[in-house]
Amino acid sequence: MTSTPTRSTPLNVGLIGYGFMGAAHSHAWRTAHRFFDLPASPVLHTIAGRTESAVADAAEQYGFARHTTRWQDLIEDPEIHVIDICTPGDTHHEIALAALAAGKHVLCEKPLANSVAESEEMARAAADAATRGIRSICGFSYRRTPALAYARQLVEEGFVGEIRQVRAQYLQDWLSDADAPMTWRLDKDKAGSGALGDIGAHVIDLTQWITGTQIEQVSGTLATVVPTRPAAGTAQGLGGKGDASGERGQVTVDDVALFSASFAGGVLGAFEATRMAQGRKNAMRVEINGSDGSVAFDFERMNELEIYDATAPAGRQGFTRVLTTEPEHP
Repeated sequence: MTSTPTRSTPLNVGLIGYGFMGAAHSHAWRTAHRFFDLPASPVLHTIAGRTESAVADAAEQYGFARHTTRWQDLIEDPEIHVIDICTPGDTHHEIALAALAAGKHVLCEKPLANSVAESEEMARAAADAATRGIRSICGFSYRRTPALAYARQLVEEGFVGEIRQVRAQYLQDWLSDADAPMTWRLDKDKAGSGALGDIGAHVIDLTQWITGTQIEQVSGTLATVVPTRPAAGTAQGLGGKGDASGERGQVTVDDVALFSASFAGGVLGAFEATRMAQGRKNAMRVEINGSDGSVAFDFERMNELEIYDATAPAGRQGFTRVLTTEPEHP
């Protein structure tokens, strides 16, 4: 069983997956101590990936001491304290259960798994592991955005009054080009879902976290705007350019998701998630309207929170843009 490190001991990280999120997580583990007073010191111990040459390159680029093509090696290594899962969704369930059973702390990217049944089994395993001092978390990293944490604080303090309406969007455009190449994110067997699970999951989480209430009912629709894409191409970040004249693969997930939701207590919410919004690079938007005011956030202006005080004198009402970078902010 893995013991929890103290401030004076290393936190040995075993990361599985070397793609886009693997790179992002590696950077975070490597630099977090420069910005936060951490209870332990993260060490990039071992990275695992399917292809020997690629994972070797990733280990060198990201700063890991070791690499392997077997994720099981990380589970079996007594030196590793935490398993960071950055693989496609179809592998999360197996890896997480094995890690928790071995007494490893687990950070798992979202979506948690590709089915409700798998997700619920993971949640039960995490709850059981917690009784043994093992911690686990899903990668809803936007909760750590200061402006969003401040929005939550204001709602908790009663600034908006009684919550009356919620709206949220996550807009990206990296799939707007019909010739952007196929990727595992467009394969339901690997990804589980498309825009809804990939980016919609974030605003679903944030609206519940900020309001302190759970979504109870939903009604929505999904659309696959571009049904086939080039099977071969050059990837560039999340996008890239495919071979328009070559073979095309079938897209089996949603490009666009729209749904309405009812929160506990009857508050209504409107949600949109799309990877087809031309010009919107990473526009994650959340707005909470209440009886006494509103808070609104857009990740493309991530250090700012718009607040509206409906209790102010009529001549002084209007949205105020607050720069949430001061010591007084979360």
